Amino acid sequence: RQQAAMAASEEDEAEKKEEEELRQRFMAPPVSGLRELRRRRRELRSRMELLIMETQGEVCRALAALDPGASFAVDTWERKEGGGGISCVLQDGDVFEKAGVNVSVVSGLLSEEAARQMRSRGKSLKAKDGKLPFCAMGVSSVIHPKNPHVPTMHFNYRYFEIEEADGTKQWWFGGGTDLTPTYLNEEDAIHFHKTLKEACDKHDLKLYPKYKKWCDDYFYIKHRGERRGIGGIFFDDMDSPSKEEVFQFVKSCAKAVVPCYIPIVKRHCHDSFTPEEKLWQQLRRGRYVEFNLVYDRGTKFGLLTPGSRIESILMSLPLTARWEYMHTPPESSKEAEILEVLRNPKDWVH
Repeated sequence: RQQAAMAASEEDEAEKKEEEELRQRFMAPPVSGLRELRRRRRELRSRMELLIMETQGEVCRALAALDPGASFAVDTWERKEGGGGISCVLQDGDVFEKAGVNVSVVSGLLSEEAARQMRSRGKSLKAKDGKLPFCAMGVSSVIHPKNPHVPTMHFNYRYFEIEEADGTKQWWFGGGTDLTPTYLNEEDAIHFHKTLKEACDKHDLKLYPKYKKWCDDYFYIKHRGERRGIGGIFFDDMDSPSKEEVFQFVKSCAKAVVPCYIPIVKRHCHDSFTPEEKLWQQLRRGRYVEFNLVYDRGTKFGLLTPGSRIESILMSLPLTARWEYMHTPPESSKEAEILEVLRNPKDWVH
């Protein structure tokens, strides 16, 4: 009996130590609760929530280390329809004008508008009495630096589950990481794409070229005839070969975020720049806003989901942007150079 009590005590101490280690890696307590996640830690939903929490912590710590004069505001929120989230936002730093890293874990009934959006891209969803129970979770970030020689970066990794009328569950993963420079730096572009390619290649050599093209096609501003940036990877509705294999792929992509971007920020955050270069950055940010409000699927889904946190959805928008009437950069200028790449995407790794 004494040995059993000692064993139970040791197990309890080990659990407390593990909980404390997890707390230190997170920016706030997880939406589902640490004890609940540990209790269900073998379930994929719990593992995904732990992954997005850890990714949020890793990215926030890496950004804060580069901008020590600023700090992240950590805002936890609840959704009355089910779930909640953690928004971490840094504003008006020396390096970052605005950097947001959000986690959301929500559940409830899918709105008809959101279901219609999913059906429009080929999802066969059979509702019961017009209702579709769902669970969605993800980590999403947009980072807008002050210096026009440091690119904006976005990443998002998410998991979605829907229960249909007959009780069967549809699930899929989506996400990606992409770079939006104000000025083209080929060394940065190659580093960014190579790091993402290495993450993809661990799983299947076909994934990077497939998801690189998908990214170039997805982040296309049709009314401008140009991409939002120089791409990266993007995928959605990924549900094969198996749940475990897709989760491991998503994990590799999430772990590649810091190494693909932070070295670029370090390289350029103290570069000198002119007022004209700052102006061009503001104009490019205008294009970023146009894409996010007109085309971005995640923004649309968020705005169509009852009880959504609007502040967190629109966190992706920069503090400042500019629209000038009929602005055209001079031929052969650095501004024209980036436009050429945005109109005609390049292969950066071969």
